[in-house]
Amino acid sequence: MNYRLTVAAGIFGLMASHSAFTEELTLPGGKHLSKKAQLGQKLFFDTNLSTPPGQSCGSCHDPATAFSDPNKNQPTSNGVLKTLKGNRNAPTAAYAAFTPPFHYDTSLRLFVGGQFLDGRASTLKDQAKGPFLNPVEMANPDKQTVVNKVREAEYAWMFDAVFGPGSLDNTRKAYDRIAAAIAAFERSPVFARFDSKYDYYLKGKVRLTPQEMRGLVVFESEEKGNCAACHPSRPSANGTPPLFTDHTYDNLGVPKNPDNPFYALPPKLNPDGPAFVDLGLGKQVGKFWENGKLKVPTLRNIALTAPYMHNGYFSTLRSVVDFYNTRDVRPTCWNELVTEAEAQRLGCWPAPEVGQNVNGDELGNLRLSDREVDDLVAFLRTLTDGYRPE
Repeated sequence: MNYRLTVAAGIFGLMASHSAFTEELTLPGGKHLSKKAQLGQKLFFDTNLSTPPGQSCGSCHDPATAFSDPNKNQPTSNGVLKTLKGNRNAPTAAYAAFTPPFHYDTSLRLFVGGQFLDGRASTLKDQAKGPFLNPVEMANPDKQTVVNKVREAEYAWMFDAVFGPGSLDNTRKAYDRIAAAIAAFERSPVFARFDSKYDYYLKGKVRLTPQEMRGLVVFESEEKGNCAACHPSRPSANGTPPLFTDHTYDNLGVPKNPDNPFYALPPKLNPDGPAFVDLGLGKQVGKFWENGKLKVPTLRNIALTAPYMHNGYFSTLRSVVDFYNTRDVRPTCWNELVTEAEAQRLGCWPAPEVGQNVNGDELGNLRLSDREVDDLVAFLRTLTDGYRPE
């Protein structure tokens, strides 16, 4: 199935013209795409909203790769200025609407929820405001520039239809409405299809292969992978299909990526140069005991979202599972700046980028056999949306 065509080119009946739009567009299963979500879809894919034009939200969150970065040959994401690269690999925007607002859970004694890998935006609406003004993303100098571009867009009339007359007159309010519309689109079923092979399996409509079933056992068993401890694999109490994330934060001990192009950025954007360390959640909340922790991602569509981890260190899903399995078993590489390919060749793993707060309880020495690693990868591939039962 062509994910891009399914989502972006019209199977849902999304409008191609701006002469009028319906009250609501019907999606498969009787669901609807509201006026606000239709407007958000226009904004999400508008490449004119960067400076210079050329990059949209969809550039780094492409439907063809489950709303993740389509560039699989680079560890972190491009900005509209081709000489500038971000410090992180853009995460998938699929299923992000189910993430709770950023907060500290006093019962868990953990930070939970929020958008971006470090939780710096509490909600989808907050998150939508960030990339427009980020100098290594869409690079607009200010909100006024973004709003001016929207005022000149062919869909500008839709704002008055959604928000009322004069909805773009005030820059601050207009910018807020732009973000609200994008968030409405991201909350739509376009981003949360729940139609993977595993979803059909949970409904009793398909069987998993023997290898996939063995992988599910490894995934859920506390004596094996125990992946479900952070990536719950069963429906919630209210019937919501599993999201494969508990929305918390963790330091997995991922090494620095020597191929991270962010290291070479000018001092104005990266004053630390190659010595840059991504402190993740710790930097956002100002607490050293949270250093190195990043948001536990959903595993839905994980087979489509390579490269993996915040800095794109791992190129394949199997190498990620191998790292979880052997991180604390293999010797530490002599140099912290060793690529994944070289580490595999040498039979070592580099030291963690952030040595504090590394999770040593739930990964690092899983004692999985090669077959169990392959089985687990086979199961993870059943989480890809767009499965069609025979």
